[in-house]
Amino acid sequence: MPYTVDFENVSTTGLESSPVADALAGLRANEARYYRNKYDHAFTVSPAAEAPEVLDWVNRILSEERDIVIAARPLEVTSFEVAGIRMAYVFYESGLSVNVMYTIEDGQKRAVGFKLSEGMEVPEELASRFKFARQKSKLAGVIRGSFFVIKGEY
Repeated sequence: MPYTVDFENVSTTGLESSPVADALAGLRANEARYYRNKYDHAFTVSPAAEAPEVLDWVNRILSEERDIVIAARPLEVTSFEVAGIRMAYVFYESGLSVNVMYTIEDGQKRAVGFKLSEGMEVPEELASRFKFARQKSKLAGVIRGSFFVIKGEY
């Protein structure tokens, strides 16, 4: 069942099984606030099992671009389009958030971003490949993030 993320009253709904559920909920709320403020878009997530096509698209890009397979269990996903950009998010039980920013128009920006919830370790599959910068968030504490540019067509 879809859940519209409330960034004013942060909830762990859907994320309860994560060992860093509070931090992951804050990270998810941080993303919701960004899309509400920048695009007036309501950030709505669904259980990963209810939208396998979103998870498959993100997994395909990770696999084909960088031979990455995320070991953690996916909890929630979302996919939407704003300002000519297709966005997809996967929130994992470990506290990891993976997002794909894919402009519809050819030749524009396309990238995959990784964000780590406060309190989680860098996943083994990402540790040797990426350096993570720190960012402070009122909703999520300290977020560590990294990204790579997508070269292929998806």
